[in-house]
Amino acid sequence: MSEAAPAASTASTAAAPPQGMRKNGKNWHAPKKAFRPNAGLNSYTKRQEAAKHQQAVKEKEREMKEEREAERQAHIQRIKDKRAAKEEKARYEKMAEKMHAKRVERLKRREKRNKLLNS
Repeated sequence: MSEAAPAASTASTAAAPPQGMRKNGKNWHAPKKAFRPNAGLNSYTKRQEAAKHQQAVKEKEREMKEEREAERQAHIQRIKDKRAAKEEKARYEKMAEKMHAKRVERLKRREKRNKLLNS
C-alpha cells in the first residue's frame, strides 16, 4: 500500500509541474504560453501542394478564356461571311438589272472559279 501512494503522487506531479507564483500575482488566471508568431505555419509540402492547386486553377481559367475568345471570333467571322454574301448578292442583282440573266450566271461561275484558284 505504501508503494501505490508514491506512484500516484509522481503521476500527478508529472502531469502538472509546479509553476510557482505568477509574476503579476494573478494566480486565478490560466498560465499563458510564449508568443510564437511562426508556430503553425504551413510546411514546405503543403505550400507546394497549394501552389500546384493554384497553378491548376490558373490553367483552367486560361483554357476557359481561350475557349470564350474562340467562340467570339467564330461569331465575328460568321457575321463577316454573312455580310460579304449579302454584298455579293446585291452586286449580282445590280448587274442583273443591266445585263441578261444568263450572262450574270456565267460571270458568277467565272468569279467563283477565280476565287477557288486564288485562295
